[in-house]
Amino acid sequence: MGPHRRRVVQLVDDESWDGSRRGSRRERQGLTLFSAPFDRVEGDEQLAATIPGIHHVTCITGDVQKCVDFYVTVLGLRFIKKSINQDMPDTYHIYFGDLVGSPGTAMTFFGWPTWPKRRAGSGQITTVSFSVPPGSLDFWKSRLRKLGVEAGATSRFGTDAVVVSDPDGIELELVAQATVQPWVPWPDGPVGPDHAIRGFHSVTMTIAETAATFDLLTKTLGFRKAGEEGRRTRFETDKGGPHSMVDVVAAPEGPVGEESVGTVHHVAWRAPGEADQIAWREALVEVGRNVTPVIDRYYFKSIYSREPGGVLFEIATDGPGFTVDETVESLGSSLSLPPWFQVRRDRLDETLPHIVVPTTATKGAGH
Repeated sequence: MGPHRRRVVQLVDDESWDGSRRGSRRERQGLTLFSAPFDRVEGDEQLAATIPGIHHVTCITGDVQKCVDFYVTVLGLRFIKKSINQDMPDTYHIYFGDLVGSPGTAMTFFGWPTWPKRRAGSGQITTVSFSVPPGSLDFWKSRLRKLGVEAGATSRFGTDAVVVSDPDGIELELVAQATVQPWVPWPDGPVGPDHAIRGFHSVTMTIAETAATFDLLTKTLGFRKAGEEGRRTRFETDKGGPHSMVDVVAAPEGPVGEESVGTVHHVAWRAPGEADQIAWREALVEVGRNVTPVIDRYYFKSIYSREPGGVLFEIATDGPGFTVDETVESLGSSLSLPPWFQVRRDRLDETLPHIVVPTTATKGAGH
């Protein structure tokens, strides 16, 4: 096979391009495939040295309004984009992040109110960890208490964290370890910049059998082992530290998780540009992983592939970003649609439930 043509596998019939499945971990790995030619992007001859870190994390919510209330009012993230799930366009895809939705800060949700709620388990991301400045945990404990949010505490690899659950039951951590990634504070947010969430710290994957996952992370995706505590193994990429880490927890006894309300749908890793994304795609195909074609999500381009343990990975480009169709000041203020969905705008405006974005009048608790 020549250097400018590669075999590409496309998910069809039993799995949409965003990887939406409700089946078991074993069923999720049984994908239907076909082959098609794929053209390389000029200049992608060299694989990027490492993946820079997390791009975004996408979860499933059963109530978009409660989700917005929590992530804006309680956690102090900005509501940056109100759009649709492009594979299920009669449902929402909503985004939270820093002022501009910088890569590494965007927590996103599919609004699927008719889906069942089931317990997360192996084959899924079971914890999403955010980075907060060292010394800010007392502030967060006080703020959460005043807002009536139950919180716990944990410590991993020598770093303390506050543990909470969002309204859908997704486990979140606020880890007292600052990130070096670019972060743009939201000046009108309910949490001041000295304590505000700085983006992602890490994600935790729970896997029944870890060997093949470890191999993919270290031998293909450029991660390196950074530590081990009991059944938990930490890997990091690029320069290491917050934003670049993934923890893998071995759970051979199960239970197996299912995609449902209150679970994490996927984690997206960063590709600085399109050429890097194509190179990573080819690297995954060469080791036998099933990978989608490049899909234009308008705000970034994406490829999807399940790692051996069943977790859906996306690799997303840093650009063009969320200001491609809204100004910084107006982010999240109206329904944003890619050009190819504009013909549906009138119907979507009528059928999608109204979302009220909390104002900064909620600054009080511990600000």
